[in-house]
Amino acid sequence: MDIDQRRARREARLSERSRRRKRGLAAVAILAILALLAVSLVSSRGSSKPRSRSASSALAGLDAGARANGHSGGGRHTTRSSSRDTNAGTAGTRHGSPGTEAVPILMYHVINPPPTGAKFPGLYVAPEEFAAQMQALARAGFHAVTMDQMLANWTRGTPLPKGKPVVVSFDNGYQSQLTQALPVLRRLGWVGVENIQLTGLPPSQGGLSARQTEQLVSEGWELDTQGISHADLITLGSGALREQVALAREEVRRRYHVPVNWFCYPSGHYNATVLAEVKAAGYVGSTTVVPGWANPTEDPYRLPRLRVLGGTSPGALLAEIAAIRSNAPPPASYGGG
Repeated sequence: MDIDQRRARREARLSERSRRRKRGLAAVAILAILALLAVSLVSSRGSSKPRSRSASSALAGLDAGARANGHSGGGRHTTRSSSRDTNAGTAGTRHGSPGTEAVPILMYHVINPPPTGAKFPGLYVAPEEFAAQMQALARAGFHAVTMDQMLANWTRGTPLPKGKPVVVSFDNGYQSQLTQALPVLRRLGWVGVENIQLTGLPPSQGGLSARQTEQLVSEGWELDTQGISHADLITLGSGALREQVALAREEVRRRYHVPVNWFCYPSGHYNATVLAEVKAAGYVGSTTVVPGWANPTEDPYRLPRLRVLGGTSPGALLAEIAAIRSNAPPPASYGGG
């Protein structure tokens, strides 16, 4: 046998050995895969017990929280910021013990001097007067918060900004609240609460336009409502009352994609029927025109406010805030609200 033949046979033997080795390795790999599949099957059967009640409850709670914050299986998130929870006082993570601090809620209307013949001149606060009042509040240690922030602190212990909390609220939706009040609050790093009415105060008569209202929202202001047209709610039938309360909330939410958690009684007029309609519409609370400090121990649907009248000096405002906390006689009322 020559050298070439021996070399060919040797290469054939080596090739056969290589093929047998590869077949052996493939068989080992298949056995390993089968073993892993068997282990996985046994494990899955052992863990296929029904979900525990606590786990099911937790998932249900998450589902409820998602629905409360504007989420559904195929829907979209309708609020612009996590700071504006749809259920500001009852949903979300608890941060600590519920807050107990009382909060003064101030009520403003037009931030301009009163025109000649104004029906309620006391509802007009000059811009420079408003600026001085806000600066006095800041020097006295106050810091403006929203109604939602206040309730989140009362119910979940959510921390408030440093300083004594105060809510600066504005009724009806006047342009001067944007043009005059917003810059003052912005300089202090504060935001306001706008209780808007949807009709009856057009831009031609000094009302906020839709774009101006959107600007307030973009600046971090809370948007709540006084209803469709600032009607006297206690005089309305059930259908008209539902429109002023429930449909107003739906419309403001649709237009501006904000929660609208609070209702403001027009002129402070309400009765048991109105209060029940406000609750049924999903509001978490409402405000009146009764002087006082809001606190977590009282009915959230009857929260007091302090109407700030034109001609009130910064010192007089601080004195009134202190006086109503101690239930001193309130100042004379100019109506409105």
